[in-house]
Amino acid sequence: MERRTFLRGAVIGTSAAAFGGTLMRGAAYAAPAQPGPGPYGAPGAADANGIHLPGGFSSRVIARSGQTVPGTSYTWHSAPDGGACFADGTGWIYVSNSEIDPGGGASAVSFSAAGTVTGARRILSGTRQNCAGGSTPWNTWLSCEEVSRGYVHETDPWGVRPARRRDAMGRFKHEAAAADPVRRTVYLTEDETDGCFYRFTPDTWGDLSSGTLQVLKAGSGTSGSFSWATVPDPDGSPTVTRNQVSGAKRFNGGEGCHYANGTVWFTTKGDNRVWQLDLANGTYQLAYDDSLVVGTDAPLTGVDNITGTSSGDLFVAEDGGTMEICVITPDDVVAPFLRINGQSASEITGPAFSPDGRRLYFSSQRGTSGSSSTGITYEVTGPFRA
Repeated sequence: MERRTFLRGAVIGTSAAAFGGTLMRGAAYAAPAQPGPGPYGAPGAADANGIHLPGGFSSRVIARSGQTVPGTSYTWHSAPDGGACFADGTGWIYVSNSEIDPGGGASAVSFSAAGTVTGARRILSGTRQNCAGGSTPWNTWLSCEEVSRGYVHETDPWGVRPARRRDAMGRFKHEAAAADPVRRTVYLTEDETDGCFYRFTPDTWGDLSSGTLQVLKAGSGTSGSFSWATVPDPDGSPTVTRNQVSGAKRFNGGEGCHYANGTVWFTTKGDNRVWQLDLANGTYQLAYDDSLVVGTDAPLTGVDNITGTSSGDLFVAEDGGTMEICVITPDDVVAPFLRINGQSASEITGPAFSPDGRRLYFSSQRGTSGSSSTGITYEVTGPFRA
């Protein structure tokens, strides 16, 4: 899957992008087209939950911070953040972090095959500012602490096995994680203005208790080749991990991370970019950069959490911006998918699809009041592309 973006007046690669419009591969670069509706059509009027959705889609509220999850006796956590879905027999589980400090942790909601909530529970407690994370192929949730010298905690979505702190994955301001089952490694982002991009390769795939932490090395440009170098001291003391390897590439505020088909995508909120690594070729480049949109407003700002679908679409949540989840298609159309109304003091977090791809879960971290105690977790159902 090839993605390209553009400098003002010049083309990177062989294709020309139209942000919010239609890509014209191989065409000479001119001004991008005006923002278009994307593959699902433009978001319509706000529904009863204050969400603007394309035709054929509907939303419902799954949980509210400080209130019991409907159909259960469990009180939902504050500041819901990163999330993921796990198959559970004929149903599934949605896991969500809590980005508060102290407290943090993560919770989970179980659903039947029909989408009915069947239970909810705490799966991680006593941690700090759990922001994003990622799922593993062996069905655990990696919950990451977004604090200086924070940890990765491996948790059980079913709440049966106790959570485990994974020290070998490094101590730094963790954001997101994405597992690569082909290379048997886990990619990690760092939420610092001069942060790095890491990979952790366990000694035994499926066991994250020991292994090697490495950092990406590359030039200062927006495309080129990259390599990996081992971090001498993953504990990050007295020298922080990002400063231990000469030539480590810096990224401005690493956020979401997603792996699929030999490519890893990750976002940097400080400069509103989506990056991609071609793991087979050992090259990196931009997939999206809002500052390079010419002649029109950028359709995607405040880039944050990212997820993908089997169709190859990427869904990117906004922290601020216009409170949208935008879609980036395999043919490089970038357009709003949904927008939350009346919650400008919040951010959208935790986008994740049910295993069958028919339902999208996400949260408004601070809801309508702008307080971490009033977060809202939603589900959107509709004709998502297979």
